[in-house]
Amino acid sequence: MDIQKFIVDEVDEDTRLDLYLSNQLVELSRSYIQKLIEKGKVKINGNVTKIKKYKVMENDQIEIEIPAPEVLKIEPENIPIEIVYEDDDLLVVNKPQGMVVHPAPGNYHGTLVNALMYHCKNLSSINGVIRPGIVHRIDKDTSGLLMVAKSDQAHKGLAEQLKEHSINRRYIALVHGNIKEEKGTISAPIGRHPVDRLKMAVVDRNGKDATTHFTVLKRFKEYTLIEARLETGRTHQIRVHMAYINHPLVGDPTYGPKKQKFRLNGQMLHAKVIGFVHPIKGEYMEFTSDLPDYFKNLIKILDDKIS
Repeated sequence: MDIQKFIVDEVDEDTRLDLYLSNQLVELSRSYIQKLIEKGKVKINGNVTKIKKYKVMENDQIEIEIPAPEVLKIEPENIPIEIVYEDDDLLVVNKPQGMVVHPAPGNYHGTLVNALMYHCKNLSSINGVIRPGIVHRIDKDTSGLLMVAKSDQAHKGLAEQLKEHSINRRYIALVHGNIKEEKGTISAPIGRHPVDRLKMAVVDRNGKDATTHFTVLKRFKEYTLIEARLETGRTHQIRVHMAYINHPLVGDPTYGPKKQKFRLNGQMLHAKVIGFVHPIKGEYMEFTSDLPDYFKNLIKILDDKIS
């Protein structure tokens, strides 16, 4: 069981209780939160409430009891994975496009976690049965480098660096349109989309600070190749931020154009560089991965068109 506590800010006043909590707990669906309210798992100022439509007020003290997740047995699976680095405390893995990082309802097989469990005797236990070893994630259709913790001590150290925004994370992305500036910074809060709960969006209310720095690497006629550096790590951050400035990622089925010119299996986004201080050894380490072939091939096609 996990108990989460919140104090309502002025900007959130008059928000429905279920919406307020779903904005605070983005990993939980709104329907699940509504069920917890109906079951009496939510207190406001010390009193149980079952009113989903209650409009929260400034300084309301809200407490929600989240039951322990159902115990599931996640099976190790002999799935090939590219390990860039490994020692007794952590791994760096190069995840392919199309692979889900960890199991979720309806998808308990074929994930990176299933593969890691086959490869490793030990993974950190901090994130529980479903996400052993997983310190951070990248989207299913984003390729590239991920840190994985084998020990709880390493997990805590890497998580602290993520919290402090000290990890060097650089991505390569192909976006629609021609970006005129050589460099830019997007600082805009990201939260759950107010209408489509499956999407994230730049929002005025209930968003978390998010900053993305980008540098233009190459311009094509209708596209721009960029390097994006994350200062924060919000869900779908690069995809949301680039769409926000009207340069959505090529191949992005969620935030990009509905009609795609190329036959792609997802957004052109690759986690190319990751650098961090080893949480046990205290040494700075940095790793780089090449763009996958499908990404290189698309760049070649665009190169041929302008040559």
